Amino acid sequence: MNAIFLDADRRLRGPYTLAAALLEALVPDAPPELVAAHDLEINVAAPHLGVLLTRRSLAASLPRPQRILIPGARRTLRIANGLAEFVRDHLRRAGPVRLTVANLDEADPTDTELVAVFRRRIPAELLEIVRGPSAPGDRPLVADFDRYRDEGFHHAMAESGLGALRGMEYDADPEAWQVLVQRVAGALEALDREEEARELYDRSRRLSTDPKHRATIAYGTAMLLVRHHDRVRRDPEQALAWINEAVTITALLPDPAERAFHLGFDLNGKALVEVRRARFAEALALVEEAIALAEQDLRGVHPIHRLVLYANRAQLLAMAGRVREALADYATAIEADPGYSDYYLERGNLLHKLGRMGEALADFEQVIRLSPPFPEAHYNRAEVRYAAGDLEGALADLDYAAELDPDFAPTYVNRAGLHAATGEYGKAADDVARGLELDPGNPYLLCVRGQIEAAAGRTREARAAYDAALAVDHELAPAWAGRAELSFQEGDHAGALADLGSAIKLEETAALLFNRALVLRAAGRTEEARQDLLRAAGLDPADEDVRRALG
Repeated sequence: MNAIFLDADRRLRGPYTLAAALLEALVPDAPPELVAAHDLEINVAAPHLGVLLTRRSLAASLPRPQRILIPGARRTLRIANGLAEFVRDHLRRAGPVRLTVANLDEADPTDTELVAVFRRRIPAELLEIVRGPSAPGDRPLVADFDRYRDEGFHHAMAESGLGALRGMEYDADPEAWQVLVQRVAGALEALDREEEARELYDRSRRLSTDPKHRATIAYGTAMLLVRHHDRVRRDPEQALAWINEAVTITALLPDPAERAFHLGFDLNGKALVEVRRARFAEALALVEEAIALAEQDLRGVHPIHRLVLYANRAQLLAMAGRVREALADYATAIEADPGYSDYYLERGNLLHKLGRMGEALADFEQVIRLSPPFPEAHYNRAEVRYAAGDLEGALADLDYAAELDPDFAPTYVNRAGLHAATGEYGKAADDVARGLELDPGNPYLLCVRGQIEAAAGRTREARAAYDAALAVDHELAPAWAGRAELSFQEGDHAGALADLGSAIKLEETAALLFNRALVLRAAGRTEEARQDLLRAAGLDPADEDVRRALG
């Protein structure tokens, strides 16, 4: 077994100190095709290695002020998973490694997360990770705030930025101070540390009279108030007051291009506030105003700003049922930056809702090709595969999504349902238990628990589970249907018909109509049963059970 000794102290190189050192040791001897398959992840962790990027977003070619999309906090998990797959696949060829890591307690959260993913996803016989000595010394870190911002290294931005602000006087360099405040506050918000971000904004308001900066921090304050991780603490009305201040200032900027960008940005933010206030038509009008400004005064610059506006309008149009226009706006956004994966995911979700499964599948697979390992993309592809009858493919995607992020609760919801549908009730029960740990009271998981208990003949427990699901979500058709089946088995035809009626009002399907027909026949109401069967046959002419019942 090869031995590698590395130092993870973040004061050496900041985020991915450990990852960069490990990649320096492995990349030179790795097969080129393996390096190319993980080019994005390697470049994020070790840009100095100069690995050729084959997957590129438009942002990589733009001046920094035009790169307005900052990665979210979950992106580092995707990077860690990609790096883990690179290391695992390389070591399968090159042989196992014993990795001794010094100063792991001083590592940046990116490396701490990476080590956790290594331990979860790489067999110990391939990569053994051993803690080395902890001997922190005097290692002053030169913070790279541009890299922290561009790559979404929020912990490093918050830690180093707050430290730098403590040593800076506003009057010494107001512009540098203001830019750093904006970046640090954004990082704090991404880390769910909104109160600290608000303190920074309030402090900045006490010091700065620069119009653009005051507009920016008014916008930031509004976003804190509508996006707070604690939904109880969201306040759209107060957010409206702050975003109106930002709009008032940026509307007065004299330069047309500068005004189009900053005012468009603020109008887009105000649209989110209006969405939170359930004023969707007003939100759409605001985004359309921002698009008009961009098309008039930003030709040739700020392409990401424009594509974001088109994608946001697509979301609002989809909510309004204007599907054709929504798809056209998604196409505009994607054509502007074919290397950016997020809008393929959004468009794929819309196509899935429309039943255009082939197109949805193509979009989800494009996300998988363009992005580091992304659980949501595989979760979504699993739904399409399941709808197409590819249970094996759907299960493989859900297994992989759970491997990528064991805390992604929706995976357990769908996988539990799939296991229950195929009679794997033990596996379904395990997924229900894990899912409810992450999302207590999830009605879909409670509904699957009802199916599991019913299959085991535990009628009382099954009914309790269905009742609990309906108490959370009164419009959950499968829970009504499940409870109806229990009532039918107990000979309670009236109860079964009442629950099936509730299910059919929510989701009229051939299967539910067929089941109600069975209950109606058992209750002696044959003509009503026949009408349900005729309706079921119209919805699904190929349903053999319905055809036999009619025959």
